Amino acid sequence: MGTRADFYIGRGEKAEWLGSVAWDGYPTGIAGHRHGTAAGDVKKSPILTAKTPRAFRKAVANELASRDDATTPDMGWPWPWTTSATTDYAYAFDKGQVWASGFGRAWFNPLRKEPDDHRGNKTVVFPDMSTVQNVDLGGRSGLIIVQAK
Repeated sequence: MGTRADFYIGRGEKAEWLGSVAWDGYPTGIAGHRHGTAAGDVKKSPILTAKTPRAFRKAVANELASRDDATTPDMGWPWPWTTSATTDYAYAFDKGQVWASGFGRAWFNPLRKEPDDHRGNKTVVFPDMSTVQNVDLGGRSGLIIVQAK
């Protein structure tokens, strides 16, 4: 299974979903220069270091355009679950910085080490994507299918 990530402007039920990726969605994976490369330095990531909503949108759009595993809103919500509370990571630009949430747990600053207490209860609220859901079980899903001969 891939490490999936969703991207938003804002947080909460009214956040705007910008898109998703199916692979390398953890912070150092997002900081990598291209999908399939070694993990990068989070402090050099255009996504994670964005200072304005416009810069975040542009960085996310560039990342999505460079990847085969990306989903954009016009393609529909790719996951079989209906909110980012089940996605490995969600990233949101809000209140002048980028935030990250692992599996719907408390928001943290992705430029710092992920808190050890991230295994706590799911507390983050995300938009319900069921009305735009278009589950993908192919290359954009992050699924690995192994077949024995």
